[in-house]
Amino acid sequence: MAFDNIYSHFHPDEHRFVDKAAEWVERAVYQHTVKKTDFLDPRQAFILQTLVNRETDVQFRLDGGYEQAERKRAIVAPGYRHVDDEDMGIAVVSVRSDDEKIKALNHGDYLGSVLGLGIKRDKIGDIHVHPNGAHLLVASEIAEYIHLNLQQVHRVHVLTETLPLAQLQVAAEQLESMSLSVASLRLDGIAGDVYRLSRAKIVIPIKAGRCKVNWKQEEDPSTPLKQGDVVSLQGFGRFKVLEVEGMTKKGRIRVHVGKYV
Repeated sequence: MAFDNIYSHFHPDEHRFVDKAAEWVERAVYQHTVKKTDFLDPRQAFILQTLVNRETDVQFRLDGGYEQAERKRAIVAPGYRHVDDEDMGIAVVSVRSDDEKIKALNHGDYLGSVLGLGIKRDKIGDIHVHPNGAHLLVASEIAEYIHLNLQQVHRVHVLTETLPLAQLQVAAEQLESMSLSVASLRLDGIAGDVYRLSRAKIVIPIKAGRCKVNWKQEEDPSTPLKQGDVVSLQGFGRFKVLEVEGMTKKGRIRVHVGKYV
């Protein structure tokens, strides 16, 4: 099987993952192996699905532990293998505390504390933050390690427990609503307003490859955004374009965005 010219469809920084994904597919076809991946972000899942779709004799499944999951594990298997009932290897780690300070913790606090244990980002799925703690979706092979070693999150002492997937409590998506008036739908203009950075300052991290639009690296500050786009800037968080509301009397564009909190 040859993935001719497949690189031309993806950013150069994605080529390494393209190689890995192509190898998983080839092994499923020619060596009859079954590959269960770590957690993939939506862009990686798209790349893998693109490669799978170029081959007829492969079974493929994505699962993040619940229906609306953003980060998902995948199974790539030979075409004769039934994968619907395969164990995806996802566990829930419950983190809680009686300390009132836990109510101020956010997604980044929990993620940072788990990564601080020496765990790779690929082993962690979605994180659901609740008033008195959080539910972390993780690869089942590292759930017990987190349970034994995660004792505090951002200086808040916590207790942990490993739960079955059926007890996952999904948190509602929390967005800080912002209404902007912009000259155009350019990435640098909207992102600059969201992150309160000047045009001169916002283009630096974009051109340096620190920005992603819909989980795909974007280095062109002039790229136009549209409704539904998710933008992330390393070190600044991410936001979603909720609605392009139309023109003002002065010829500017009203945009409604939601910044993830």
